[in-house]
Amino acid sequence: MSTVREPGPSATGAGRCLLDAPAPSWGADPYADALRAGGGPLFLRRADGWLLPLEVERWCAGADAADLEVVGRCEGAVLDIGCGPGRLVAALCARGRRALGIDVSEAAVTHTVKLGGQALHRSVFAPLPGEGRWGTALLLDGNVGIGGDPSALLDRTAELLEPGGLLIAETAPVDIDERVDVRLVPATDLHGLSESPFPWARLGTPALLRYAGRAGWRAAGQWSAGGRCFVALRSRSTKSSAEPPNSAAVISSHRARKPSADRPVADA
Repeated sequence: MSTVREPGPSATGAGRCLLDAPAPSWGADPYADALRAGGGPLFLRRADGWLLPLEVERWCAGADAADLEVVGRCEGAVLDIGCGPGRLVAALCARGRRALGIDVSEAAVTHTVKLGGQALHRSVFAPLPGEGRWGTALLLDGNVGIGGDPSALLDRTAELLEPGGLLIAETAPVDIDERVDVRLVPATDLHGLSESPFPWARLGTPALLRYAGRAGWRAAGQWSAGGRCFVALRSRSTKSSAEPPNSAAVISSHRARKPSADRPVADA
């Protein structure tokens, strides 16, 4: 079992109220089964029956050209929030970069570790190693929707980054700002009544930039690659409370968790 050295403060602010919130669906069997099989079909289902296909096959494959462009833009030590089966963490490690994935799915953590990456089985709202000292945070594959509260997630991510740190987020390819409860469902159970609903969000680039601007982030770039859309943001260059001197986040071996999706949706 891998270990983690955990310097830095624990979660505060908006993240604290979500610290102990369970995420049963991402740790549930449909997701774990899909990761073990290397593919779906697997969906997020809204209460009205609308389905968002999850790109499990892509998440379980190696990093593609769009992923590698993200890897090339990363700075310093990298925290992959919702790392899923670990393709980004593995790609960063292959380039000699320090990277840690976090995920609420044990199956995703296990997959990441098998790829040779470092990962931790934990929510972004729980205490994490190196808080306030990460150079880059990643919110890819729709993970900007984690928790269903973009403002809280952006605030928490700012706590994790060093002053002026970089956030690279993947956005929906349409102009959308949606916060709903969803269930994780396999193709064999599209009603998914056995799965617990959980809050999720889908944001297009304009919506993410609005939330980020209100939270004090600075836009640092936008681009598209492989049919996917990305935004780079900079956190404030200073923080309100005293911070320890900046140093590289220290990580040892670990484990990690889930991915998420960002594609147009089909009706049930």
